[in-house]
Amino acid sequence: MFRRTSVDRGTVRRPAGGEPNGLWSEPEKGSRQHRGEGASGSSQDKVDEARRSTESEVFDDGTVTFFWRAHTLTVLFILTCALVYVTLLEETPQDTAYNIKRGIIASILVFLCFGVTQAKDGPFSRPHPAYWRFWLCVSVVYELFLIFILFQTVQDGRQFMKFIDSKLGVPLPERDYGGNCLIFDPGNKTDPYHNIWDKLDGFVPAHFLGWYLKTLMIRDWWMCMIISVMFEFLEYSLEHQLPNFSECWWDHWIMDVFLCNGFGIYCAMKTLEWLSMKPYHWQGLWNIHSYKGKIKRIAFQFTPYSWVKFEWKPASNLRRWLAVCGIIFMFLLAELNTFYLKFVLWMPPEHYLVLLRLVFFVHVGGVAMREIYDFMDDLHFHKKLGQQAWLVAAITVTEFLIVLKYDPYTLTLPIPFYVTQCWILGFILVLSWTIWRFFIRNITLRWKETRLQKRDKASEKDKIGNGNANPFIKSKHNGSDTRQRKC
Repeated sequence: MFRRTSVDRGTVRRPAGGEPNGLWSEPEKGSRQHRGEGASGSSQDKVDEARRSTESEVFDDGTVTFFWRAHTLTVLFILTCALVYVTLLEETPQDTAYNIKRGIIASILVFLCFGVTQAKDGPFSRPHPAYWRFWLCVSVVYELFLIFILFQTVQDGRQFMKFIDSKLGVPLPERDYGGNCLIFDPGNKTDPYHNIWDKLDGFVPAHFLGWYLKTLMIRDWWMCMIISVMFEFLEYSLEHQLPNFSECWWDHWIMDVFLCNGFGIYCAMKTLEWLSMKPYHWQGLWNIHSYKGKIKRIAFQFTPYSWVKFEWKPASNLRRWLAVCGIIFMFLLAELNTFYLKFVLWMPPEHYLVLLRLVFFVHVGGVAMREIYDFMDDLHFHKKLGQQAWLVAAITVTEFLIVLKYDPYTLTLPIPFYVTQCWILGFILVLSWTIWRFFIRNITLRWKETRLQKRDKASEKDKIGNGNANPFIKSKHNGSDTRQRKC
């Protein structure tokens, strides 16, 4: 039997990780609904009603199994046994470098064990809240690593990367994707389309998969297309700094924007449409009797517990407009950091650390976007920025500071004058639209509204005056009629 949790009963949804199974719960005592603050919170009720209209309805039978219970004592016991084994039964090697590496790894693992069992839950609960607590702790470790690199000299920082992998610490040539941009090369008789085949490397599926996942994070077609197009303009603008930003025009607009990015965004929007229409019925695994149902339930454990449709509404007010602009800016900065970090730290594009960073941002980016949306959409319930969003912003800024410190010469190379003119023109257009939309237009609308109100008040006064005058005129006419009858 399913337990129906309906928004019609006035239930409030907690953050999905707050309950063992991510369940909905009744409002706490002392909340606004229990205090009966209906009149004072009428505007907030409208916000809540609009928010609930974008959330899916969830049915859950409330089953809490061993999988969902806290295992703090179990993890502590296993961790203690491992430390006792290393201390008493294992002989410490005499290799200093090996011991340093092992000590650092052990310290990180102990911190991850503490964080996975004790850290605060985020907005996601599937496949398990501990999974997202793990990535939160990884975010802390990565930020501390970046701070350590930031405080080193350029030479020491690059050599420290060699401490992680002996293949690093060596300058690497950047690949230039520009050059011969002919789609059909008549000079090459064996393969006139060789330029196209040369560009079809591993980055093509990476572009598609990357934008598929980014769209699942942002959940908005317009924002994704703006970020995609703006990044191509950034590549045009910065190709004098990084050689691999130099691409053919058809590589920029046909292969990247329309084919890889565009198709990835389209597939992701179809996935979002399915997730918003999908029924969210959850039942305990042992309450399902058929094997097919059990397998389906296990597969759906890796899908969201519920769904919230993002409605960013950037033009609704100045605060949301600035927030959306900030999100776009941070996205573009994180994209640029991918290329500049491997350039200043001498990491080849195919190195596993580059791939691990992308996998890391895929996991933490989705949580961060949900926390940012909650913070923007309902300040009464979410009074501060979420922990994962805070860390992602700090990591993005720290990465940029490392790039700025390690290679200021590349970043300060003079931008071509025509590129500067284009960016200044774009900035002026955005600033002009912002002033018109949120200041001039609002002042004009208020002035028109004031005039209409004054006109309505004047018409009401005229009606009242006419109504008071009519009885006097009627009585005067009636009096003259009676006098005529008497005569």
